[in-house]
Amino acid sequence: MTILVTGGAGFIGSNFVLDWLALSDEPVVNLDKLTYAGNLTNLTCLDDDARHVFVQGDLGDRALADRLLAKYRPRAVVNFAAESHVDRSIHGPEDFVQTNIVGTFRLLEAVRAYWGSLPEAEKVAFRFLHISTDEVYGTLSKDDPPFAETNANEPNSPYSASKAASDHLVRAWHHTYGLPVLTTNCSNNYGPFHFPEKLIPLMIVNALAGKPLPVYGDGMQVRDWLYVKDHCSAIRRVLKGGRLGETYNIGGWNEKPNIEIVHTVCALLDELCPKADGRSYKTQITHVQDRPGHDRRYAIDARKIERELGWKPAETFETGIRKTVQWYLDHPEWVANVQRGTYRKWVAKQYKETNE
Repeated sequence: MTILVTGGAGFIGSNFVLDWLALSDEPVVNLDKLTYAGNLTNLTCLDDDARHVFVQGDLGDRALADRLLAKYRPRAVVNFAAESHVDRSIHGPEDFVQTNIVGTFRLLEAVRAYWGSLPEAEKVAFRFLHISTDEVYGTLSKDDPPFAETNANEPNSPYSASKAASDHLVRAWHHTYGLPVLTTNCSNNYGPFHFPEKLIPLMIVNALAGKPLPVYGDGMQVRDWLYVKDHCSAIRRVLKGGRLGETYNIGGWNEKPNIEIVHTVCALLDELCPKADGRSYKTQITHVQDRPGHDRRYAIDARKIERELGWKPAETFETGIRKTVQWYLDHPEWVANVQRGTYRKWVAKQYKETNE
């Protein structure tokens, strides 16, 4: 038996592949386009592992998907592949439409054809698991209850709109064609291998480099934070026991404003890697102009997955963030590798840095 994972060299996908093969002997076929955020060095420990088959390719390449499905005959497809950064979607929305909408459509069509050809027992057992985000639900006011699976989609950025569209396609392929799908909507992930354009790794990397720590606006945008290993365990649980056609919200029960996250990262760095001059990393915090249409608050109600599947996060924010900061301190070579070239130009453009 085999599973096909798309986007398995990215942040969440590579953590999922590593955890899957640490816990199971079931092989993984890993399809990733290796855009800027896809990083094969995340998976170097699997170089000699026959259970991991890596294929560089595009989610939207229908012919390639057909060949992989026919050759490896997976019992499940887990779709992580996506453009996922709001800021980049504001500057260049077309890539998000192509990957998240068109790519998902073409993958669904390939999977539908493959699934339809399976013997009945394999057809019944097959699953297509689509990984999505809480951002499809829009934004919350301070006193609103957290997002439940029944909330309407009200996306506010090109990124979240493209993910909402992909979620709707997955739902429609289930209701129209009977494709056995599952969807998960997660809150903000953090942990090892996180590309340093997102808040937590950017703060760690910039702090250690002596650069400004750019905080949008007043920094009071609230997010729920989920340790990536907890997210991976939830995905495994949904794949094993989720009800067909259902959506499961996955959250960490850690609702915090961005500025508190930055202060926490600084305090941990002060403890684990103090500056030579004795000053706190907090002195590097710099407030920058807020991004257009910045959602004020996300929060996840994760009671459904706990009630139906018995899952809840193992990490608190305090334990997860300490592990994350320590991982970045222990892997400077990984950080140096991903910071080369176009990444440096992107950060300079986005945050108008002058001290490159």
